[in-house]
Amino acid sequence: MPIGALYAALAFALWGIFPLYFRQIASVPSGEILVHRIVWSLVFVLVVLTLRRQWAWVRPVLRSPKVLLAFAASAVLLSVNWLTYIWAVNHGHVIEASLGYFINPLVNVLLGYTVLHERLRPVQWLALGIAAAGVLWLAVLAGHPPWIALALAASFGAYGLLRKVATLGALEGLTLETLLLAPIAIAVLGFWMWHGTSVFPAPEAGTNLWLIAAGPITAIPLLLFAAGARQISLTTLGLLQYIGPTIQLAIGLWIFHEPFSAKRLMGFALIWTALALYSAEGWWRSRTTPAPQTA
Repeated sequence: MPIGALYAALAFALWGIFPLYFRQIASVPSGEILVHRIVWSLVFVLVVLTLRRQWAWVRPVLRSPKVLLAFAASAVLLSVNWLTYIWAVNHGHVIEASLGYFINPLVNVLLGYTVLHERLRPVQWLALGIAAAGVLWLAVLAGHPPWIALALAASFGAYGLLRKVATLGALEGLTLETLLLAPIAIAVLGFWMWHGTSVFPAPEAGTNLWLIAAGPITAIPLLLFAAGARQISLTTLGLLQYIGPTIQLAIGLWIFHEPFSAKRLMGFALIWTALALYSAEGWWRSRTTPAPQTA
C-alpha cells in the first residue's frame, strides 16, 4: 500500500474507533468532555509546533481579521460537530452518528453545487436523490428526521467547505481553531471547578488520564489525514473515508448492541447505494480522464 494511502486509512480507522474512547468517559457530561477536548488539543498542538519550530504563520494570521473571522466560524462548526458526536455516542446513538458520516460526502457535493456553483453530473444527481429517499425513509420510520446524522453531516460539511478555502494547513488550522475556542473553554471549566460541579479532577486517575488524552486522540488522526491527503488522489481519499463510519456502525451493532431493524436497514441500504454510485462514477472518471499534458 502506498504510504499516503496507509496514513489516510489509519486516520479514518482511528476516527472509526472514537466511540470506544468516548464510552470510557461516558460518566462525564458531554459539555465537559468538549471543553477538555478543546483545551488538551491546544496543549498537544502547541507542543508539536514547538518541537517543529513551526511558528512563522502566527504573525501574518494575527494581522488578518479576515482569516481570524473565517477560522472563528470554522471553530464554531467544529465545536458543534464535536459536541453532537460526543452526545450521540454517550447516549446510545453510535449507529445514527455513523449515518452522518456516510451522508457527509453527498452533503459535500450539495454544498459544492449550492455554494461554490460546481456543476453536478447526472450520476451525482441520481446519488443525491437516492440518498434523500433513504433519509426520508428513516424520518418516516422514526417519526422525525435523523437529526443527529443530519447535524453531524451538515456541520462537518460546512466545516470542510471553510477549510477548503482556508490559508492554513491542518496543524496550523487546528491550532488557531482551538486557540480561539480555548478562552471560552477554560473559563467554563474554571467556573465549573470553582463551584464544584466539574468532574475534573476526578478521584479516579483513569478518568483524568482519559480526559487529558483527548488532545493527542483528536490531533493525531488529523495529522495522519493531512499527511496522506497530500500524497494520494481525491478519488482514493474519497473511497477510504468510508472506513470510519463502517467501523462506527460495526461498533454500534456488535459491541454496544444498539437496535437495528430490517426496516431501518432499508434506509441505510438506499444511502449506501447512493454512495456506491457516487464513488464508482468518481473512480471511473479518474480512470478515463487523460492526465494533463506537461511541457
